[in-house]
Amino acid sequence: MKKDETTTGRRSLLRLAAALGATTAVGVFATDRMTGPDGTPAAGPGATPPAGPAAGTPPGAAAGPQAQAARLRPSAYRLQPMTGYAPPAFRKAIPPVRTRPFLHLTGVGRSMVLTFDDGPDPRYTPDILATLRRHGCRAMFFVCGEMAVGRQDLLKQMAEDGHVVGNHSWSHPLVPKLRPSRIRQELGSTSDVIEQALGTPPLWYRAPYGAWNRHSFEIGAELGMEPLAWTVDTLDWQEPPASSIVRRVLDGAGPGVVVLNHDAGGNRSHTVAALRRYLPELLDAGYSITVPRR
Repeated sequence: MKKDETTTGRRSLLRLAAALGATTAVGVFATDRMTGPDGTPAAGPGATPPAGPAAGTPPGAAAGPQAQAARLRPSAYRLQPMTGYAPPAFRKAIPPVRTRPFLHLTGVGRSMVLTFDDGPDPRYTPDILATLRRHGCRAMFFVCGEMAVGRQDLLKQMAEDGHVVGNHSWSHPLVPKLRPSRIRQELGSTSDVIEQALGTPPLWYRAPYGAWNRHSFEIGAELGMEPLAWTVDTLDWQEPPASSIVRRVLDGAGPGVVVLNHDAGGNRSHTVAALRRYLPELLDAGYSITVPRR
């Protein structure tokens, strides 16, 4: 065999290898673009399938110039926009419609939940936040829309400290006396205020006076919220002395207990003073103060 024939043969082999290599690369990028999060093919609108030999074409014919041109057409390997690799935006799944609210937490060990209703109130809420921050504890604040709409700075402070901001209706009505459309307005408007301030809607809600009905459970679930009541009522809404509030909290302490307090709706100075006393006692007794997860 002559030297020029050997060189020509090697060049043909190199061209064949280059064509096969380019075809393999095209298949890899196409698969990356068309694979869903679970690894299964998920061809979307406008997706270009990997190029391959036409039906009935012998394998050897794939190396020809026409086959190379078909496989290497620009649309087969052009890079896609970076947004194509971003995870899809989504909201949490809608929770089931409950027939009763949660009264306590399970599976949380020696932990308790402190909740504060009716606020925020600039006279009392900042002091409560300061006490919780001093002890490194998180709590839940079920806010009323009419109180929160002009005090979004307090909502942001709650979120920045790691507290959960929940929905307590707009005007604190007796829910069972309302039409479904009014219930939706009360809960929906408050969720809008919270989402505007924090960027995400609330995941928990509490009916004023603890008065629930079927419509409130259905509408709350449609808005993506779970209903939470309480285990221990401090009765601070009656404005008792701080010592009475402290006694009720310590007597009712236990794993998974949810404590009801208020940071608005009346004179809550006794609530503020009581928190300063019973919170360190709970911590010294081995309880941790937590918030539910969803």
